[in-house]
Amino acid sequence: MLEVRNLGKTYRGGVTALDGIDLSIPVGMFGLLGPNGAGKSTLMRTLAAIQLLDCGTIMFDGVDVLADPVALRRRLGYLPQSFGAYPHASCKTMLRHMAVLKGLPDDAATVRRIENLLDLTNLAAHAGRAVTTFSGGMRQRFGIAQALLGDPALLILDEPTAGLDPEERMRLYNLLSQLSGERAVLLSTHIVDDVEQLCREVAIMQGGKVVARGATATLVQELVGRIWESPTAASPKSPAMRLSTAFRSGTPVHRYFADSHPGEPFVPAAPSLEDRYFLELQGNRPC
Repeated sequence: MLEVRNLGKTYRGGVTALDGIDLSIPVGMFGLLGPNGAGKSTLMRTLAAIQLLDCGTIMFDGVDVLADPVALRRRLGYLPQSFGAYPHASCKTMLRHMAVLKGLPDDAATVRRIENLLDLTNLAAHAGRAVTTFSGGMRQRFGIAQALLGDPALLILDEPTAGLDPEERMRLYNLLSQLSGERAVLLSTHIVDDVEQLCREVAIMQGGKVVARGATATLVQELVGRIWESPTAASPKSPAMRLSTAFRSGTPVHRYFADSHPGEPFVPAAPSLEDRYFLELQGNRPC
């Protein structure tokens, strides 16, 4: 269990990135959802013990992470938003190098572990290729392989599906589902669909704060009977809040939040996590 309490971080110039963050993250997949600039990456770097806080506490399985960051790093796998690779180093060579940097012995057991990770991430056939030649999805799978070196109890993934095509995204979904059975996996993203498909629990961040947190299904269930659609940006006859405008088969669809029927031409719609996300970003919380 990862427990964070009252995390605060303000950058030079007075920009507050974290403002009193409280979270409890159990074993399984936990989603951290928010727009760019919400503070997600700052939180990820802080939890990975590579950035200092102004205030707050972080405990992982009873260990004070701020007092003993090395203890966490031994049990941590971290995939940042972007990472580099040596231009001519093969995938397998890079993983052996990273294993040594993580303190693993450069022996036959580590080589076997790397080969198992290559199989798990579907990269075995590309072990001899330079990582710099990989596609976006392959690079992300390589990033997960390096994060899994040492069999971490906590896996932190920062925007792992950004820029992936639908096939690669689905392949990554399947891999992450496999990984979340025995460890805490914190998935940070601004892609709502990633969280809705993968995560049992989610926290929504905005302006350095957690504005909503709970079981993904519960956050959606609270909107049942309160989401409405209209083919036009019509004026509702009762109080209603416009959440989003999208297109369905080329036809615009406007979604609104209201406690009662806003009148014609509005029709009821099944709620989604995206509806809850837009509602929270507008500073509103359903009662």
